[in-house]
Amino acid sequence: MTEIKDIPVKVEADSGKDPVSDLGIKKRTNPLANVFDELIKFCRSRSLFMLHYCTGCGAIELPPAMTSRFDMERLGIQPMVTPRQADILLVTGYVSVKTLKRIILTYEQMSSPKYVVGICSCTVNGGMYWQSYATAKKLDEYMPVDLYIAGCMPRPEAVMEGLKKLMNDIKSGKASNWKDYYQNYDRYLGNQQHLFGDNWQTPSDVIGEANNYELAGPGTTGEHTARLEEYQRPLEPITSHFRIGETVKENDSTNNNNNDTNNNNDKKGGE
Repeated sequence: MTEIKDIPVKVEADSGKDPVSDLGIKKRTNPLANVFDELIKFCRSRSLFMLHYCTGCGAIELPPAMTSRFDMERLGIQPMVTPRQADILLVTGYVSVKTLKRIILTYEQMSSPKYVVGICSCTVNGGMYWQSYATAKKLDEYMPVDLYIAGCMPRPEAVMEGLKKLMNDIKSGKASNWKDYYQNYDRYLGNQQHLFGDNWQTPSDVIGEANNYELAGPGTTGEHTARLEEYQRPLEPITSHFRIGETVKENDSTNNNNNDTNNNNDKKGGE
């Protein structure tokens, strides 16, 4: 075997389906590409930046998980303060309707691949707030969730165990729920519009990103994205207007009145 094309490639298929194409990935013709894919997955699983959106009481478990006793940084997980550089979005506790808007906006600002972890029972089924009109009950109805860590509240050991499971899923290629947001964007958008109103919009071009990642499918667009185009309007910058001329005149008249008052006071003092 003197050429790369002569190297045999083993492909396991089930029921005549191509497992590579089922994941939405183009079939590789170069056998060495699989080696680099495995290396990339390993490096990605060992270098995770975590954006913790502290929505509720579950956030109190993160400081001990990060600090010296449990020290999640030794596993390659460290906090990040901006969504642009973050890989993991931690939603810790109950999610109010107002806060959910910010969570969706933060999630759409993160670059792909991205992963969502719901901490506490409130993100699973509403928890103790399951009857509240002001909270969202199931987080995965509005964005794809890769992992739930149930409990009220889960201990740092449970948080660490959940993050290690996520690392293993990333390494094996199973953590691909971020693709579902692009492939079924119309369904997620419909749930968001049902909760926030028909005029709900974010500045992110999710459909454009789906086309860029070649993940656009029948579920990407539909009646809800058509409704979005109907109500969507370009974001306008906030403008401030100052009337400089009138301000100067007002200041001049104020200064003149103050000078007249001072002159009168001086005359009275002289008398």
